[in-house]
Amino acid sequence: MSVTIKTPEEIAKMRVAGRLAAEVLDFIAPHVRAGVTTGELDRLCHDYILNVQLATPAPLNYAPPGYQPFPKSICTSVNHVVCHGVPGEKKLRAGDIVNLDITVIKDGYHGDTSRMFYLAQPSIQARRLCDVTYECLWLGIDAVQPGGRLGDIGYAIQTHAEEHGYSVVREFCGHGIGRKFHEEPQVLHYGRPGTGLRLEPGMTFTIEPMINAGKPEIRQLADGWTVVTKDHSLSAQWEHTVLVTDSGYEVLTLSAKAPQKPPLHA
Repeated sequence: MSVTIKTPEEIAKMRVAGRLAAEVLDFIAPHVRAGVTTGELDRLCHDYILNVQLATPAPLNYAPPGYQPFPKSICTSVNHVVCHGVPGEKKLRAGDIVNLDITVIKDGYHGDTSRMFYLAQPSIQARRLCDVTYECLWLGIDAVQPGGRLGDIGYAIQTHAEEHGYSVVREFCGHGIGRKFHEEPQVLHYGRPGTGLRLEPGMTFTIEPMINAGKPEIRQLADGWTVVTKDHSLSAQWEHTVLVTDSGYEVLTLSAKAPQKPPLHA
């Protein structure tokens, strides 16, 4: 496993890219309302990234091995969509929950983050799933420290999700990030403490747990990208890009309007 340790100059560029990704979510938040299509949200974000931030939307035409190029600039995953939802003409409705996943490239470096949004008043069950998933994200982040292990992150997330009766999607994980959209290491959202790669200052990676209200099984739709829960249960995801520091961690995808760290009781 070849993990890139970022230099101070690279970290400075990662901070910029991370902040810009978060600011796209700040920008789009007022537009996420009943009646808007996911395609409209994509167009707004695309124009903002290109024309205001003078950056590049990383998902557009991204084509990892075995995939067709992704046709849009953001991912929009609604209700039982786990990840990689392709924006289109689907209108959001009151009660929906939606994940918007944003990755921008600025000066050659990537910033990657996602948030859940509520349409009007979602059900108590939907809000609880989103809240617990957000806690999972931050418990995973809190497990990041130099000398720690990747398994510590996965264990913290898995334990909290399962304590609340939810399941962790295992087919997708966090990832190293920098000049490339996806680098080593893979950051699993389940695992055993004290196992896996040892963390070192200068590593940058995403933590992005996908938590299902029902069973963990998933399936891919015919578009080749959109992934849904097999049992049609709701799914939620939150994501941050994180830097391992000498004393702990720094979250690179925070912005003025980003949701605050929740109170945690690990």
